[in-house]
Amino acid sequence: MSLESQLLQFLFAGLTLGSIYALIALGFVTIYNVTGIVNFAQGDFAMLGALITVTLYQRTGIFNRVITVNLQLPLPLAILLAVVLTTLIGVVLYLIAIRPARGASVISLIIITIGASIALRGLGLIVWWTDPYPLPVFTPGPPIEIAGAVLTRQNVWVIGTMVAIVVGLYLFFEHTLLGKALRACAVNREAARLMGIKADHMALFSFALGAAVSAIAGIVITPSTFMAYDSGTLLSLKGFVAAIMGGLTNAPLAVAGGLVLGLVEAFGAGLLSSAYKDAFAFLTMFVILLLRAGGVFGQRLAEA
Repeated sequence: MSLESQLLQFLFAGLTLGSIYALIALGFVTIYNVTGIVNFAQGDFAMLGALITVTLYQRTGIFNRVITVNLQLPLPLAILLAVVLTTLIGVVLYLIAIRPARGASVISLIIITIGASIALRGLGLIVWWTDPYPLPVFTPGPPIEIAGAVLTRQNVWVIGTMVAIVVGLYLFFEHTLLGKALRACAVNREAARLMGIKADHMALFSFALGAAVSAIAGIVITPSTFMAYDSGTLLSLKGFVAAIMGGLTNAPLAVAGGLVLGLVEAFGAGLLSSAYKDAFAFLTMFVILLLRAGGVFGQRLAEA
């Protein structure tokens, strides 16, 4: 393979990874804008969405194979039900853990979400044990070859899903009353409350929306890389890195941050060493935080 083909291959890999990080980052930004909370359980929603889909779609042993689930639903129906169930889990998380503590400090709320992440990961371990689970590719067929590089059909699904969700969220926030109410809470929660918008309901909906977006991200990536009970941890951390590139408040910049992070990871692993693949992501985070602290990107994150 020529150098140009290798670089193009790294580009495809980076865009695929970046699309997943962008979707997780969108969940962070949506929840933070409305509630001011950094939800570190965001990646665990991706894990739950994927593993629930696996359980509904194919014969799966759960609770250390004590029980066998053999529903074998059609894949589109399994995906729909998994997204709905994961969304409900996000709603329950808000109701039982976040809303009772909404008067607590920001640090306390962050610790609560970290605890929720540990609890969801523990739930995943109890139900699905340590096995990694696959899903079939959504569109079977040979990969697409472009200038000597290969783009799998599932990678097209990943990138296309990210684009579709970004466009869908833009239309939702710009052209629906509920979306505008969420935007109003993001701009000024007190003013929105004075205008009759129930901030508590909007916060609940933001957790539901964040959980749904992450569930979809987890589902579309599982055919390419197996999903296990602890897969959500790195997804949360890398989604957070992408989100802070947008100051935790700017969705377009968070999407761009996710794509940049994916490209940094793919090119770093390809040109240097795959052993440091995850290190590139966190090095990027440290650099971004240092630049923000120095005022290069502005002071909004510090003010928040």
